[in-house]
Amino acid sequence: MEEMPFRIVNLKMAGQFAMHLWVSLVGGVILAFPYIVLQIWLFVAPGLKPEERKYAGVLIGSSSILFFLGVLFGYFLIVPLTVQFLGTYQVSDSVANQIDLSSYISTVTSVLLACGVMFQLPVLVYVGSKLGLLTPEWMRKYRKHAFVVVLIVAAVITPPDVASQILVTIPVMILYEISILIASRISKRQTLR
Repeated sequence: MEEMPFRIVNLKMAGQFAMHLWVSLVGGVILAFPYIVLQIWLFVAPGLKPEERKYAGVLIGSSSILFFLGVLFGYFLIVPLTVQFLGTYQVSDSVANQIDLSSYISTVTSVLLACGVMFQLPVLVYVGSKLGLLTPEWMRKYRKHAFVVVLIVAAVITPPDVASQILVTIPVMILYEISILIASRISKRQTLR
């Protein structure tokens, strides 16, 4: 790992220990995501029809893969940009950056989890389409609105520079277009029935 362009400091007696526990907890949630999704499915499955239950494997597998891809995307692309920008940003040369450890870890974990959740878009569209809540026509009609929402979310989870905002927006909009294709396929299947 390359050296930070700023200094990270710990201001609390048990700060490093608490951050170690927090990182372990977040890492555990990320690694256990497939199991968490499986448990949610097992809770919901008894209320579903048999033909709806047959998609469990695809739903759990794709949700897990997309979440891991989102976390990896956040870790390798967004976090370095965020840390570089926010860590080196200065109002004045007389104000030195000494970033608190809890602030640094909080920023990194929130970016990772936000990217993982944002990559769940195709799964949410799949479920919404199956339930009849989303149609491909509706998604195409409100594509511009979705673009604005994605830009706003990207602005919230990235530093205030345009490059990282675009870096988040592009894959999420690609996922949105893939989601429209998924909704179209589901709509065609339901029309044939």
